[in-house]
Amino acid sequence: MKLYHANGSPNSRRVRMLIAEKGLEVERVPVDLGTREQLSEAYRAINPRGVVPTLVLDDGTVIGEASTIMRYLDDAHTPPSLYGKTAADKAVVAMWERRMEIEGFAAVMEGVRNAVAGLKGRAISGPHGYDQIPALVERSKQRVANFYDDLETQLGRAAFIAGDSFSAADITGLAAVDFATKAFAMPIPETHVAVKRWHEVVSARPSAAA
Repeated sequence: MKLYHANGSPNSRRVRMLIAEKGLEVERVPVDLGTREQLSEAYRAINPRGVVPTLVLDDGTVIGEASTIMRYLDDAHTPPSLYGKTAADKAVVAMWERRMEIEGFAAVMEGVRNAVAGLKGRAISGPHGYDQIPALVERSKQRVANFYDDLETQLGRAAFIAGDSFSAADITGLAAVDFATKAFAMPIPETHVAVKRWHEVVSARPSAAA
């Protein structure tokens, strides 16, 4: 397998973290986002959407989208699963991972892509160009604030995002929080003690450095 990824890509980080948690050996091929290599003819021959990460299997099958790559790698390789054991467990983890993606990760991404000058004409990732809408930046800030509030409520009653065990939801949640902190100047509020406790625990895992 080959993983096409970028060091500065939060979505790539999600996949690298799962690979580290599973102890998998996957060849990594760096893609330079600074030079927009992801939009090159050569890379778009691999992934027409022009985004990272992309996983290419030994038989040539191409899998895009971070959450899908994560699920494939978890299903295709040895336990422990980061998506739960029972059907109910899997549904709960999938639900919370989806919430982390939509309410956290996507909210930050919307704000960043509509604010950064270098992304002018690239407000939405993918093969098509879209103009920035500055008004969306303020809405994104409110979305991220709400995300932190909702996460505080959940982590006030559970050790990890989807319950008592570390899961794929925590990987996406950590990527969203660190993305908000570093790229959107919205760190965890000081009042959110449960989120801070959780963040310290998951950041200490070796996979967090992947």
